[in-house]
Amino acid sequence: MKIKTLFLETRPHFLLLTPTCLSVGFASAWHDGFFNFQHLVLALIGVLLLHVSVNVLNDYFDYKRGTDLLTVKTPFSGGSGFLPSGSLDPEQVYKLGLISLAIASVIGCYFVCLYPILLPIIVIAAFSVYFYTPLLTRLWIAEIFPGLNFGPLAILGAYITQLPANNLAISPVPFLASIPVGLLVSNLLFLNELPDYEADYRTGRRHAVILLGRRKASKVYVFILMLTYISIAVPAILGLLPIYVMISFITIPIAMKSSIIALKNYDRIEELIPAMRLNVITTLMVPLLITLGLLIS
Repeated sequence: MKIKTLFLETRPHFLLLTPTCLSVGFASAWHDGFFNFQHLVLALIGVLLLHVSVNVLNDYFDYKRGTDLLTVKTPFSGGSGFLPSGSLDPEQVYKLGLISLAIASVIGCYFVCLYPILLPIIVIAAFSVYFYTPLLTRLWIAEIFPGLNFGPLAILGAYITQLPANNLAISPVPFLASIPVGLLVSNLLFLNELPDYEADYRTGRRHAVILLGRRKASKVYVFILMLTYISIAVPAILGLLPIYVMISFITIPIAMKSSIIALKNYDRIEELIPAMRLNVITTLMVPLLITLGLLIS
């Protein structure tokens, strides 16, 4: 039972975000004529472990800070709930986070030996994983870091692992394809912070939702969604990305519905949950459709 609870503590349903985002980097490499299956699997394992680590350490530090004792839990926010309920020992959770980070770092070191250019990406990722909750959530710009890590850093990193070690000619494709992914991931966190506003404020978090207030934050959420689709359309129309990536525009009705709900219910948690659910769907579907567009091309 304890092993199952520890597994659930990693929030496995959230881990779908990792292969979804990395698929854009791998597909960008495939589009440019590169593919390395062994590196794909190893990179996927490494980034999954980083994602596990940040999920677990976030729970641990929020429990120690008292945040998760005050939050109203939803399917998409408020932590796993295992620490406040006493189902898990905090030190076990902390060790799980550190072990996951350590194994991911070993995999990262292997790739750095092959591709030294990956060193800053891996250092930033490891720093963000450990210090996200205790430090970065106090800097008003916390939402930038998940978008940066799951967007440009993860996608460029995945792309580089597919290249021959003696050929590091990086095209603009992975960088341009990573921009909408990064925006969506930041926006995913942004919307999910609305229900936690009071608990976060009372326990020392200082992110953008607290800075703006919930009403303005809901408008910024809609603006970032609009910016996401613009960041896909412009390079596709200019021929910098394959036109097929615009297949991702079939998600616009979902994003619009999420936006309408968020603008009306930014301060009502129960009524906001459908918007959070639709936002998750958008955040997962757009990268997968960009990947499909790259593969088709």
